[in-house]
Amino acid sequence: MLPLRVATYNIHKGVAAELFGFRRAATLHELRRRLHELKADLIFLQEVQGRHDRHARHIKHWPSESQEVFLSHGPQLRPVFESAYGRNANYLHGHHGNAFLSRFPILRRDHLDVSDHVLERRGVLHCVVGIDGVEVHCFVIHLGLLGSSRERQVAALISWIRDVVPTSGPLLIAGDFNDWRHRLSDTLRQALDVHECWSTSQAGSRAARTFPSLFPWLQLDRIYQRGFAVEQVKVLQGSAWSRLSDHAPLVADLRLLAGVP
Repeated sequence: MLPLRVATYNIHKGVAAELFGFRRAATLHELRRRLHELKADLIFLQEVQGRHDRHARHIKHWPSESQEVFLSHGPQLRPVFESAYGRNANYLHGHHGNAFLSRFPILRRDHLDVSDHVLERRGVLHCVVGIDGVEVHCFVIHLGLLGSSRERQVAALISWIRDVVPTSGPLLIAGDFNDWRHRLSDTLRQALDVHECWSTSQAGSRAARTFPSLFPWLQLDRIYQRGFAVEQVKVLQGSAWSRLSDHAPLVADLRLLAGVP
C-alpha cells in the first residue's frame, strides 16, 4: 500500500493582523516554509488569493505571482508541487478561492461554482492526480456559513462526484466545511461511501478541533477518504501556526489500498 500524506489548511488569504489589527502583514513566506516542512504529498488550501492589488501596493514582501504558485515553490524557489487554483470570489482589486498542491502529476482539473447567494461566493476545485498509475480524485472544499447553504452545496458536490468519479475509485474530499453542527458526515458517507479521517483514527471524537487556531475548539476542517487506510491524523497547534491563520492545519497519513481501480 502506497503511503500518502494529505493536509488541508485555510490560510486566511495569506495575511495576519499586527498591532491590535490596525496593520496587516503577509504571512506567506513563513507559511510556505512551514508547508514544505510538512512533507505532504497533497495539500488542499482555502482562502487563497489569486490576485489582490491593494495588498500588493501596501504590504511588504507581497508576492508578484498568485499565492498557490508562490507556495508551490520550495525555499530555493524551485518548483516542488504542481498547483491548481479555482476562483470563487471576484472583487475590484482581485479574487480568491481554493487551491491544490500536488507532488504527483495533475492530470485534469475543473471547478464548480456552488454559490448559494450573492453575498457568499463558494466553489469546489476538482483535481485528478496520477499516483502509481492510479487516478485519485481530489476535491477542495470551502462551504458556506449558513446550514441550508451547506446542505445545498453538499448535494451539488455529491451529484458532481457521481457524474465524474468511478463508483469505487479512490477519492479525497478536504477543506473547510464550516460544519460545526455535524450535519454533513452521514450524508457524505451514505451517498459516496467516504469516511472522515479523524473519526476513523480517533475513537470517540467526530472531527478535529481546528478553529480558532490559538485555542482550537470548533470542528470545521475535515478530510474524507475512500480507497485509503488511515494511519494517523493530527492538528498542528502552537504559536508557530496560530500566527499564520485563524485555522489550524489538519494532516493525515494515509495508504492507498492495493487493488483500487
